[in-house]
Amino acid sequence: MPFFCFENAGCYAKTPAMKEITQFIEKYYHHFNAAALKDAAEAYKTHVESGKKMMITLAGAMSTAELGKILADMIRADKVQAITCTGANLEEDIFNLVAHDSYVRIPRWRNLSDAEEQSLLERHLNRVTDTCIPEEEAIRKIEHHVLKLWEEASEKNERYFPHEYLYKLLKSQVLVPDYQIDPKNSWMLAACKKNIPIYVPGWEDSTLGNIFAARSLEGKVKTIAMKSGIEYMTHLIGWYRENAGSEGIGFFQIGGGIAGDFPICVVPLIEQDLEENIPLWSYFCQISDSTTSYGSYSGAVPNEKITWGKLGPETPRFIIESDATIVAPLIFAYVLGM
Repeated sequence: MPFFCFENAGCYAKTPAMKEITQFIEKYYHHFNAAALKDAAEAYKTHVESGKKMMITLAGAMSTAELGKILADMIRADKVQAITCTGANLEEDIFNLVAHDSYVRIPRWRNLSDAEEQSLLERHLNRVTDTCIPEEEAIRKIEHHVLKLWEEASEKNERYFPHEYLYKLLKSQVLVPDYQIDPKNSWMLAACKKNIPIYVPGWEDSTLGNIFAARSLEGKVKTIAMKSGIEYMTHLIGWYRENAGSEGIGFFQIGGGIAGDFPICVVPLIEQDLEENIPLWSYFCQISDSTTSYGSYSGAVPNEKITWGKLGPETPRFIIESDATIVAPLIFAYVLGM
């Protein structure tokens, strides 16, 4: 099934004439996590400028953190060719697109009492660290539109991936009157226009995934209308085969969990289970605040992946133990030459 694209997602923004961010990093980032950031950014830039492709994986709450403001620029500038993300990151970029003005920020979120948390629930405000997603303005608004697409597909016995339904929604332009941010700041719109593949393992645990399960139990939609994680994996196998070339694809991982675990195993799958020769991932960087420890995948050092047939001894690999909302925009700005 083809991936859908959106026709009017804005243009790639010009970078400043002076590369202020790049110059700042090159001047001051020379040790510890700062040095790892600089090295990872330089290697990312070298990787894509040499013609090799890059996958970015999004865990955590990057969309609610508005990473789309710069990730969309990366997509438009052809610095990323595929994305793997959680269902939350997939939908929350669109929630923010149509309900930004109704979001509520909680500056003192570390000090909230149980009673205050209950009060947010009663106001239908779903908290993500310091930001509350408004249920009615965001979730229910998107549910109303996407349910029609699910029902239509069910009636026609058609099947699509989770992200394809959202691409269809964006392409329809039915949401345009409700945009509350500049559309160029939506990474989903940028991805849709570029028609890049998005892989969403474990989509069922997202808000829209929960809603789809509920509507399926009610008989309003057919479960078969939603393509599965196995089908995502088989699509990813085809994508990697077609795009790896002779040197492999880069892997830029934000956070841990399924968003990173799912796609990185496609290489040993092809090599060991399908018994085909395939290049290893040719660049690896992970931003994580999970401290390296025994038995911790998200906090494991990258060289552990050599034993799993994912990376090689020669693969440029980096781990930056810091907050992705700080680190990722800096690396992306460096890659973009800002």
